[in-house]
Amino acid sequence: MLVVHHPDQALHDPDTVFRTGKFIAQPDRAERYRIFLDIVRHDRHEIVEAPLNRPEAITEVHDPAYVTFLKDVYGRWTANPDFGPVVIPNVHPTHRMFRKPTELLGELGWYSNSTSCPITEGTWPAIFASTQVAVHAAERVSAAGAPVYAMCRPPGHHAYPDLMTGVCYLNNAAIAAQQLTKRFGKVAIIDIDVHHCNGTQFIFWDRPDVLVCSVHVDPSLTAPFYAGYADETGGAGAPDSNFNLPLPWATPDAPWLAAIDAALARIRSFAPGALVVSLGFDAGESDPTGALKITDAGFAAAGGMLAAANYPTLLVQEGGYLSPALGGYLRSFLRAFESQLQAPG
Repeated sequence: MLVVHHPDQALHDPDTVFRTGKFIAQPDRAERYRIFLDIVRHDRHEIVEAPLNRPEAITEVHDPAYVTFLKDVYGRWTANPDFGPVVIPNVHPTHRMFRKPTELLGELGWYSNSTSCPITEGTWPAIFASTQVAVHAAERVSAAGAPVYAMCRPPGHHAYPDLMTGVCYLNNAAIAAQQLTKRFGKVAIIDIDVHHCNGTQFIFWDRPDVLVCSVHVDPSLTAPFYAGYADETGGAGAPDSNFNLPLPWATPDAPWLAAIDAALARIRSFAPGALVVSLGFDAGESDPTGALKITDAGFAAAGGMLAAANYPTLLVQEGGYLSPALGGYLRSFLRAFESQLQAPG
C-alpha cells in the first residue's frame, strides 16, 4: 500500500492539555506519528513524503481568515511577554454571542471551543503538513489503483471551517474528500474513530455529492457532546447525506462491525465514485480513551470489510493514542485490508 507522510507532522508536540480542571498528559503526542511510521516501514509499504505545495486546497474547505489566524497566532502570542509558553484560549463565545473580535484573546476564543487545541511554535508547520499529506494522498488515488494511506497527524475530523476543537485544527479528511469530488464525482466518507466526526458532518451537511457515515460512541456520554446523534441526517440541500451510528459505552467487536456493515450498505446505495475512511484506532480496547472495546481482530475484520467494498479508497488517519497496542491496531487493519484485495475473485 502507498503511504504518504511528512516529517513536519511531528513538530506539534505539547505535553499537556487542560481538561477536567487540571493539566493532564496530552493524548496526541508526536510519538504516534513515529509509531505509525515504524509499522509501515517494518511491513515494507511504499512510503513517500508529501510535497508541501497545495495550500489553496485548504481554503476550499476552511475559511481563509481562520487559516491565516492559525498560521500567525503563535507569533502574535509570543509578542506578549506576560503570556505563557503555549497558546490556550480562556474565553469562548456561546450561541448568544455573534461578534468576532480582533483582539488576540477574543479572536482565539472565537476560533476554538475548548482548551484541547494548544498551539506551540511547531503547531502550524505540523497541521499544514498534515493537510498536504491528505491532499497528496488524494491525488494518488486512482480508479484502478491500490488504496492510499494518508498518515495524517495531527488528526482533523473534529475541525469545522473556522473552528479548532478536539485536538483537530484543519479537517484532513474533508480537504481530501473535496479534492476527490473533482475526479470521482460523488464521494462517501466512513469515519470509524471512536468519536463522532462533527467537523466533517458540518462541512458536508448540505452537500448531496458527499455522504458522511460515522460509527462512534454515543455523544451523550463523551465528546463531542453536541453532535453525532442518529437523527442528524443532513441539511435541506442534502436530506440523506449524513448517517450516524452511535454505540453504547464499551461496545465490543460484533456490534461495532455490524454498525460498519450498516454504513457500508448505505454507501452502496449512494454509489460513490470513491471512498474516504477516517481511520481512528481510539476505539481499541487498550486505547486510553476507554470508550469502546475493539480488539486487533476487530480492526482486522473492519479492514477486510472496507476493502471488500471495492471502491477507490483513501485511508486518512484520525485518532488512536499511546498504548502498547497502538502499532498493532494499524498493522492488523492494513494487513487485513491488503489481504482482502489480494483474495481470489
